[in-house]
Amino acid sequence: MAITIKKVTTRRELERFIRFNYLLYKNNPYSVPDLFDDMLNTFNKKKNAAFEFCEADYFLAYREGKIVGRVAAIINHKANQTWNKKEVRFGWIDFIDDAEVSDALIRTVEKWGKDRGMTHIQGPLGFTDFDAEGMLVEGFDQLSTMATIYNYPYYPQHMERMGFGKDADWVEYKIYIPDAIPDKHKRISDLIQRKYNLKIKKYTSAKKIVRDYGQAIFELMNEAYQPLYGYSALSQQQIDQYLKMYLPILDLRMVTLVTDADDQLLAVGISMPSLAEALQKAHGRLLPMGWYHL
Repeated sequence: MAITIKKVTTRRELERFIRFNYLLYKNNPYSVPDLFDDMLNTFNKKKNAAFEFCEADYFLAYREGKIVGRVAAIINHKANQTWNKKEVRFGWIDFIDDAEVSDALIRTVEKWGKDRGMTHIQGPLGFTDFDAEGMLVEGFDQLSTMATIYNYPYYPQHMERMGFGKDADWVEYKIYIPDAIPDKHKRISDLIQRKYNLKIKKYTSAKKIVRDYGQAIFELMNEAYQPLYGYSALSQQQIDQYLKMYLPILDLRMVTLVTDADDQLLAVGISMPSLAEALQKAHGRLLPMGWYHL
């Protein structure tokens, strides 16, 4: 049967767009669902600061009245300007194992981009690098994380069939931490710290870390991430948004700052416990009992 593509225009359709991923991966033991309310805010042009320099539309694929696929069409004008490109992005792409569906979704994004003067297509990418991005090509038997995309093995097969090629490899590692820091590592750390007069800073107050180094943390990220694939610098509006979103919920015992002798920020390390299993149990919802698992 023919595939019908419909642009998301209502709140109800946007909710269906988000929930399609939950339904497609409902019984998959490795997929980790996003929080529904987080996704609503991400796609909301009034709440997501990335729309300061991005434009986007969302599309659903139907067959006989049933949703069989979804995709977001995105142009990040800042990234295109930074990298001197005219690229449309496809993101949040999900589809059943059917060539007609994946073809229809990609063709829709291509046309959407061409209508806006774009000459190339790339993805899966979100609005910025703070969104999940990439397509899994190995490790389908590993538990995903809240920050990465999980997809079925047939996804990259569909992309290759349509003529797409891999543009970059992003690799995720498991690092096993020993019970004690090896003496060699500790000696090197102490030597570097003394040589460059470095200070290690730990905080117990989220308000204080925001006041002292909140802005500096994201400015450091902009500087460090500048050469990374497709990166577009965070705007001040985005920095303000992420400061409110992320720093207050961090376990500050797992946040470490490194400064020079004049207290200028040089490095930051942020760790957090895995929320993967809790998010699976919450099924994307904080209510009625999702909050308990988290």
